[in-house]
Amino acid sequence: MMPADFSSLPDSLRSLAESHWRAFVDSGQSLPEVLVRDLPVVWAGSDYVAEQMTRRPELTQWLAAPGRFASRLDPLTLREELDQLLEGVEDEAELQRRLRFMRHCHMARIIWRDLLGSPCRGGSVYADTVHDLSLLADTLIDVALTVLYRWATVRDGTPTDESGTPVQLTVLAMGKLGARELNLSSDIDLIFAYESEGETRGGRRELSNHEFFVRLGQQLIRALDQLTADGFVFRVDMRLRPWGKSGVLAVGFDAMEGYYEQQGREWERYAMIKMRPVAGDIAAGKRLRDRLSPFVYRRYIDFGAFQSLREMKGLIEREVNRKGIQADVKLGPGGIREVEFIVQAFQLIRGGQLPVLRDPRLLAVLPKLEQAGLLPADAVAELRDNYIFLRDVEHRLQAVADRQTQRLPDTDIGWQRLAFAMGFVEPSDFQRRLNRVRDQVRVHFDQVVADPERNADGHVEADDDLSDLWMGRLDKAAAIERLSNLGICDPEAVLSRLAVFRESRPVTNMQTIGRERLDRLMPFLIEAIGNQGEGDVACGRLLGFLEAVLRRSAYIALLVENPLALGQLVKLSAASPWISDQLTRHPVLLDELLDVQTLYAPPGRSELDDELRQLLLRIPADDLEQQMEGLRNFKQAHLLRVAASEVTEVLPLMKVSDYLTWLAESILNEVVWLAWNPLVEKHGRPVRQDGENCDPDFVVIGYGKLGGIELGHDSDLDLVFLHDASPDGMTDGDRSVANEQFFARLGQRIIHILTARTMSGQLYDADMRLRPSGASGLLVSSMVAFERYQSEQAWTWEHQALVRARFVAGCERAGRVFEDVRHRVLCRPRDEAKLRQDVLDMRERMLAQLTLPGDGMFDLKRSPGGIVDIEFMVQYGVLRWAPRFGELTRYTDNVRLLETLASLDLMPAADAGLLREAYLAFRSAAYRLALRKEHAVVPETRFSELSEGVRTIWKTWFEL
Repeated sequence: MMPADFSSLPDSLRSLAESHWRAFVDSGQSLPEVLVRDLPVVWAGSDYVAEQMTRRPELTQWLAAPGRFASRLDPLTLREELDQLLEGVEDEAELQRRLRFMRHCHMARIIWRDLLGSPCRGGSVYADTVHDLSLLADTLIDVALTVLYRWATVRDGTPTDESGTPVQLTVLAMGKLGARELNLSSDIDLIFAYESEGETRGGRRELSNHEFFVRLGQQLIRALDQLTADGFVFRVDMRLRPWGKSGVLAVGFDAMEGYYEQQGREWERYAMIKMRPVAGDIAAGKRLRDRLSPFVYRRYIDFGAFQSLREMKGLIEREVNRKGIQADVKLGPGGIREVEFIVQAFQLIRGGQLPVLRDPRLLAVLPKLEQAGLLPADAVAELRDNYIFLRDVEHRLQAVADRQTQRLPDTDIGWQRLAFAMGFVEPSDFQRRLNRVRDQVRVHFDQVVADPERNADGHVEADDDLSDLWMGRLDKAAAIERLSNLGICDPEAVLSRLAVFRESRPVTNMQTIGRERLDRLMPFLIEAIGNQGEGDVACGRLLGFLEAVLRRSAYIALLVENPLALGQLVKLSAASPWISDQLTRHPVLLDELLDVQTLYAPPGRSELDDELRQLLLRIPADDLEQQMEGLRNFKQAHLLRVAASEVTEVLPLMKVSDYLTWLAESILNEVVWLAWNPLVEKHGRPVRQDGENCDPDFVVIGYGKLGGIELGHDSDLDLVFLHDASPDGMTDGDRSVANEQFFARLGQRIIHILTARTMSGQLYDADMRLRPSGASGLLVSSMVAFERYQSEQAWTWEHQALVRARFVAGCERAGRVFEDVRHRVLCRPRDEAKLRQDVLDMRERMLAQLTLPGDGMFDLKRSPGGIVDIEFMVQYGVLRWAPRFGELTRYTDNVRLLETLASLDLMPAADAGLLREAYLAFRSAAYRLALRKEHAVVPETRFSELSEGVRTIWKTWFEL
């Protein structure tokens, strides 16, 4: 036998390895040559492997098989190996013996590979180690369950549901195994569940499914967990099941769902992030996971998770301090658990809105946090590297004796052994690296999960006076003085509002955790109102917001956790009742207040398109309901951004209307594709007259404010749908339909997506009355029919509307066809006298149908000398002179059309300048009033000079 050479080991480790060698030689074994080279490193790091090889000659030969260490485990190969091993087993004792043997073989193999994969020996094999450990556990559990279930059905019959369909046990893994991150000596946290109640059939006597699966679960635990002469397979922990240790061992799906809905606690949400079906009925386990997902991942942003995680971390730290185990690389400061808490905090808070975060694997989620903008790239890289380093340390500690420990050594030889196993020559070098890693983790943990109410020294900074004021413990005079000193206007009225709110039924009926969060928030809210110099009106709006979210106290937690967001809420709610109303109706928008840089810096058109596209890519392509919710949330978030930028005067009027129009265009483009793709999949593509097709061969034409790039905050969309396919053709799919029928269905789907009311409200109100023949016309017209109608049947007012018509979504080729049609129609020669009279008659009919404001007041849009007069003059000018000056059809917005009319000397520059100034002033005032939820009516004196100038120009044009 070739002797092992231990001379490369440090002296203290050499003597240890040589003692193992003597015991191995005394056992009468010979060492296979393939194991000789690596044996010193492995035995220096693992007494367990040395002892198992000495005790079990068959294990040594198993390890020496060709290719044993070449790669990670393959699921099919491992299953075949275990099935063969258990073939013919007839009793529990033999089942236990064979399972334990296979466990020892693979544990020795995994430790062998892990110890040879330290960073200084070619890089970490952490990913392979946890993959193999998790796959080994999955497979051992499932093969054991398969055997035990077969025996149980022979003895007691097959459990079935009410229809007689067989029911199987589902084994759910939690914790490290659920995440496929099992460590070398970990417990496995399991939950046993079954999908349907019922009874067994075909046995000696009937059992309820519950009785059957409880017995089966007990047998499975014994097979895995019972300590025999051969050891154990895995220590099984069942305490994470519903009702914990006092709960039944196997739970029906309905009972589980009811438990988590009614009694589920925050720490259970944390635990269930990693839930995964691993054995038995896997498909049923996935269905259960989907049913329980709303408990784990809330639809709204759940900042309450931070406080829950803090409390859990506090309990752990107190336990660590009590037991004196600060040197624990899992639970101690800067340890594995802190990295897990960072990642899982974001999963709990954002997972309801970002399904990509619903992955139990920590290293799979980390890069997604960077992609979602939740953590910077350098933090993600540092956390990833540090987490792997700490997990490698954990595995080296556990490899020594196959013992569940994360505690660092307390002896010199222990440090020498750990440092060597990690690839360091000197223990001091390893200790410096370890300390640096733990310090970095602690910094990241404090940045993400630290309590915002604590200062750098960890002391709570609370204003006791404001807490007492909120709770009604200050006398009235002292409370009013305190509010006044804060800078709050109308302190007595504010104090009265606070008292009414505090004693209101919604507040007094709050559950304990929600009331605690509210009581933490209110002193900060009161202080923020004072810092903004606001008073009774702002306070009323803010209390209205709080009343709306009392049942969803996670929003209150968000404000407690983010003082900056609270300040923005106060500032914007005070500035605009429209913004306050939006936040009250859609509190999910609070997320937008977290980042001031993005809140007051709306993106450009291409960025909008990309952001929306990325959002929809994270939603399953066949889930229209979630896609519609995503579109609505996207729109509301960007409406808030532009409104915030407007009330703080970051954006001028022209930029506001541009941004609101871009937003609508981005959404319309995505809506077209959401409607188009399912129809094409079902019926195929419509074909043009030339035999070609062009996705989607369909255009959305924006009229009115959308066409004129002048959308407001609550504007509806004036739309016309056109297609450029063959009017008489058919689609090219297996379930072909007429092109006209296809496009009619497409238009209906688009209208449905835009106008349906979901939990997040309506996307846009779409007005289709400007299509050919109005409400009685086809929903979608062909381009040929549209041009024929415009040329032969359209009224002058429809050509006025066409001046502001513009391609906004759909097929760009078809959009160019529309622009050509529009140009030809607008450039048709017209009788100037008839045109003037038609425009004048239309304006007079509008005035006759309106109820204008009383004396001394001016309707910015409708009154003579207002916005409509300017729009009519521009439209008249285009229709009158476009036959001679085709460039008048280039633009659809009034400002650039006025500039074009002036540049062509069709209008005096002074008149064009006055109309432009008046138009922008009137629109700007109307936008501001809309944000204050007021009508677009002002005192006549405010714009008397401009409105008089508009009326003068109107008389020059129309009252000849």
